[in-house]
Amino acid sequence: MPHIEDFLTQQEEQEIIEAIRIAERETSGEIRVHIEQKCNMDIYEHALEVFHYLKMDNTKEQNGVLIYVAVDNKAFVIYGDKGINDIVGTDFWNSTRDKIVFQFKNGNFKQGLIDGIIEAGKVLALHFPWKHGDHNELDNSISKG
Repeated sequence: MPHIEDFLTQQEEQEIIEAIRIAERETSGEIRVHIEQKCNMDIYEHALEVFHYLKMDNTKEQNGVLIYVAVDNKAFVIYGDKGINDIVGTDFWNSTRDKIVFQFKNGNFKQGLIDGIIEAGKVLALHFPWKHGDHNELDNSISKG
């Protein structure tokens, strides 16, 4: 797998940030992407740690979503906060996961993340539509570990 600095180009990162901005226009939900070279523990547990480290659990409606990618592990996790999980079913993230997996299998990492972000925005908008006065509570930049 590519080194973390080579996983996405700067242009690709900007396109992903723009996808986050577009996805969040229709929802009060907050979407972040975090990329690490390798995860040496349970990937889900580590994604939860990253979620808290990024203060994604501090949103007003508890509707933050983290897409965590471990490059060397060839794995990712979609983690949604309590506000989302309290009102949706267990298969809520399947459509988002499937969009990412489809592109990742073909080595299209940027497009996989963009497709996943757009899908996450759509499904978030169903339960957390944007309302007048909503503002961006979290940074849209891609964080790296």
